[in-house]
Amino acid sequence: MLRQYELVDRVLSYDPDADEALLNRAYVFSMHAHGSQKRASGDPYFSHPIEVAGILTDLHLDDETIATAILHDTIEDTVATPEEILAKFGPSVARLVDGVTKLSKIEAQTESERAAENLRKFLLAMSDDIRVLLVKLADRLHNMRTLHHIPKPDKRRRIARETMDIYAPLAERIGMYEFMKEMQTLAFQQLEPEAYESITKRLDQLKVEGEDRIAKIGSGLKLLLSRGGIEADVSGREKHPYSIWKKMSERHVSFEQLSDIMAFRVIVGTEEECYRALGVVHRRWPMVPGRFKDYISTPKRNGYRSLHTSIIHAGDTRVEIQIRTQAMHAQAEFGLAAHWAYKQDVVRPDTQVRWIQDLVEILETADTAEELLEHTRMAMYQDRIFAFSPKGELIQLPKGATPIDFAYAVHSNLGDQAVGAKINGRVVPLRTEIAQGDQVTILRSKAQHPQDNWLNFAITGKARAAIRRHLRHKERDETLALGRKLYDDIVRRLPVEIGKEAQGAALKRLKLDDAEALLEAIARQKLTDAQVMEALMPGSTTGDDAVELTGPREPISIKGLTPGVTFTLSPCCHPIPGDRIVGVRHPDAPIEVHQISCPKLDAVEDDDWLDIGWGDKAEGGTARIAVTVKNEPGALGAVATLLGQHKANILNIRFDTRDTTFHTNMIDLEVRDAAHLMKLVAALRAADAVSSAERV
Repeated sequence: MLRQYELVDRVLSYDPDADEALLNRAYVFSMHAHGSQKRASGDPYFSHPIEVAGILTDLHLDDETIATAILHDTIEDTVATPEEILAKFGPSVARLVDGVTKLSKIEAQTESERAAENLRKFLLAMSDDIRVLLVKLADRLHNMRTLHHIPKPDKRRRIARETMDIYAPLAERIGMYEFMKEMQTLAFQQLEPEAYESITKRLDQLKVEGEDRIAKIGSGLKLLLSRGGIEADVSGREKHPYSIWKKMSERHVSFEQLSDIMAFRVIVGTEEECYRALGVVHRRWPMVPGRFKDYISTPKRNGYRSLHTSIIHAGDTRVEIQIRTQAMHAQAEFGLAAHWAYKQDVVRPDTQVRWIQDLVEILETADTAEELLEHTRMAMYQDRIFAFSPKGELIQLPKGATPIDFAYAVHSNLGDQAVGAKINGRVVPLRTEIAQGDQVTILRSKAQHPQDNWLNFAITGKARAAIRRHLRHKERDETLALGRKLYDDIVRRLPVEIGKEAQGAALKRLKLDDAEALLEAIARQKLTDAQVMEALMPGSTTGDDAVELTGPREPISIKGLTPGVTFTLSPCCHPIPGDRIVGVRHPDAPIEVHQISCPKLDAVEDDDWLDIGWGDKAEGGTARIAVTVKNEPGALGAVATLLGQHKANILNIRFDTRDTTFHTNMIDLEVRDAAHLMKLVAALRAADAVSSAERV
């Protein structure tokens, strides 16, 4: 464990102007606060925050961040209070300590809810000051280094899984690759102990078999570059076990088949020399197709810049080579932490980091713990591609992204209003996968709104969260609209006019918070008509003066409501505007709309029936027809042509029966109303190729 003077000397070595008194006060305060507390290893608990602070001194972080690391456990694990921290160390350190404070005491019903709530509060604090993340990552890294001291295997695995799912991706997203690799290796050791042991043993064997292999390749690479007039520092290493295991899993190959397990780093003086060095390497050794990446001209979202290539060395050995300048290397080592080093006179990025803004936006739109974890993992995990807007703006997206993801990455409003897209000038469906370097133009309309089927091909957390948010709001708005219609119908059937006072009294009797809660309960059939009547007018449903609940009622119009949200058009009878319809209600489910003649209604209880109507100028629906045509070339084409001439859109078609002379097709059509369908059926019956046509 670092002693007080050693820690202070470390900070002063890179920042002579650091507040020495602040660091000394933090050290003494934390040591006294933790007192005799012990860690699972048996070490004094105080050793943990000091080691975390030591990790951060390697990143040359400012004195406030180091003080925060020393104090980060005091509020939760000792009797220290936020007020004490504020009084002794000032508002900036107090705010950082509050943001980093562990969140393990949060009450939650499930493990996912606990993890999601921790992540929610953590990300909100992180968005306010990125140093919260830097301290938290160092805290998690030291906890992972000492994880083996925890006796319970289940607890070790839970911490390792959380590290793999959340903290390692966060480290990667801010460019702290060394943190990421060490976290992944330590977590992998706990989650897949047999695989970890197997891979490390194999790596040890390779070291014994070829002790100087990396040194030989490295020196040969350095000599080659020197002969090409490029002075470079060259270092080599074997890839870490988790990276190797991941490649084996993704490529479905054995360790022996995995050839690119060595990576070399080439540090040169200028950006121009990066490209010259790449040319020298490619002239000497053949490149592995598809493995070259230029992160200098198109940096990663976290600011990482480098050239990556893989070559075939000595005829059979794949070797990865990364070429970068010293400044690029510092960014790769420290990532976003470099912006908080004491000597960096730059605008510190804080909330300007785009991906952090995306995560905070997801926090505001996710409805459940599972959604939050799903969307944030999407935002942090996936490999990236680059696409361009029509103005040349570079947009980074995960592999497999579609124009919907692109639109939401540009702006939420653009995503909400997307009706189509052009990729490289060609109109494509919104579900089209974007390729590396594509130029994407989003076609928009103010009349458009997100569709539920977008969730089938939107893959970014931001896009999926925004779509789900809109669908939730739409469902709530339409539920309240339906509830209002049903409530008005109930009130019309009462013998007296109901005012606001009566409604307020009814809410108290029903133990509901407000009028919206009442409308939602009515729409979802959590309350029956009789219960609402009795609450509005006590005695109205009992005794000799009871209101006749089964008397004449005005049909409830479904105009303005969206199929699939508050009601569904039953597939058993395919009702369309113009048909006489009835609704079937079920608790917490959309109303089922049936034709009045549907045989399934025979099994429905009277209390579940709802008298409904289409309303004026209904917007069409889907009908199914059975068409029997001659089994000859062009017969089905003639049917399709006829339907198109009558402005009917074919949604689906399938063969039902077929023999040597005729075949019957089931065709689902978009039609305006029942009259439109009757004209279609009549026209089909008159066609030479058609034997019969009937509505199903």
